[in-house]
Amino acid sequence: MPELSQHRLQNARFIPSPNCDERPKGAVPELIIIHCISLPPGRYEGRAVQDFFTNQLDFTTHPYYKNIIGMRVSAHLFIRRDGKLIQFVPFNLRAWHAGQSSYNGRPDCNDYSIGIELEGQESDPFTHAQYVCLAKAARSLLHAYDSLHAKRIVGHSEVAPHRKTDPGPLFEKDFLSRY
Repeated sequence: MPELSQHRLQNARFIPSPNCDERPKGAVPELIIIHCISLPPGRYEGRAVQDFFTNQLDFTTHPYYKNIIGMRVSAHLFIRRDGKLIQFVPFNLRAWHAGQSSYNGRPDCNDYSIGIELEGQESDPFTHAQYVCLAKAARSLLHAYDSLHAKRIVGHSEVAPHRKTDPGPLFEKDFLSRY
């Protein structure tokens, strides 16, 4: 099981994102939100997601990027197709991943959640390596934070249903028991 130290997974490459801030006083991670992203859509590998999360993306390199100019986004973790893990935000800080959202009637999910992005899109199956990495990371988080529970691992579509559909119908929701 990956170890946590100072709110970071020790087996993750750490690339700090400026797109984060302090959680509200007393807020702790209580929810894990699974997302998917590829930039440009459907293109895997490369540095585009990393550059986007660190405000270094050159928006002139692809026509799609005109749709995301000015956005400031991050996630705590990003899992590449090959299972490599990048952490952008320590878990004690608020990453900017869920946007306008609510869980069981409680608004502002960024305040009390951990965001995990899978490299991919809703129409493509995620890889075995991604599920193995996701399961290990989730188990580590569940072990490290008493405030988290396996029943509180949800898709972005569940906290922002009118705006988002990720991680999509191909996502294996039972990944914790399967991998």
